[in-house]
Amino acid sequence: MLVLQREFFTRDDVVQIARELLGKVICTSFGSDFTSGIIIETEAYAGIVDKASHAYNNRRTARTEVMYGRGGHAYVYLCYGIHSLFNIVTSVEDNPHAVLIRGIEPLMGPEIMLMRSGKQHLHSKIGIGPGNVSKLLGIHVKHSGLDMCNRDSLDGIWVEDRGLIVDEKEIVVSPRVGVDYAGQDALLPYRFQWKKKKETT
Repeated sequence: MLVLQREFFTRDDVVQIARELLGKVICTSFGSDFTSGIIIETEAYAGIVDKASHAYNNRRTARTEVMYGRGGHAYVYLCYGIHSLFNIVTSVEDNPHAVLIRGIEPLMGPEIMLMRSGKQHLHSKIGIGPGNVSKLLGIHVKHSGLDMCNRDSLDGIWVEDRGLIVDEKEIVVSPRVGVDYAGQDALLPYRFQWKKKKETT
């Protein structure tokens, strides 16, 4: 088990980082609640040149300012006034790349995840969709800006490499979801899904 350090996130190629995050384990610890899940779906957003990005054309607002910081911070925003969507900022300062975590396979803390989701049973689709990811992991807009690489307490969000092997043949690459407004950039192959052929133990 290896906690991913700053160097993983500050590389320039956000598309490669999004791909490499498949199979990594996202962990959260808030109070006495610890949860984790295997990342199985991501989307890359390539900063100021990407029309689908919140930072396109160097747009800087109170919400997006965290994207302009160093890689390894959480960028969480509210969608439709309801869903907290969790992204990981990548690259260096003033190069606002980010990876949206779109899907997880629950690992630790299933009872907590069920309570947060209001569901009775875990099922194969419970961690699919970025809103569900944040709900299961207890991530909220208030966590935007949290440094995932320099935690001052036991609480926080971080990513671990537990040595899971992702077969390239099991990765489905496709355009991103819900970004039709981005014109030709909506067609970019920046979405990655790990379609595992067997269950992880």
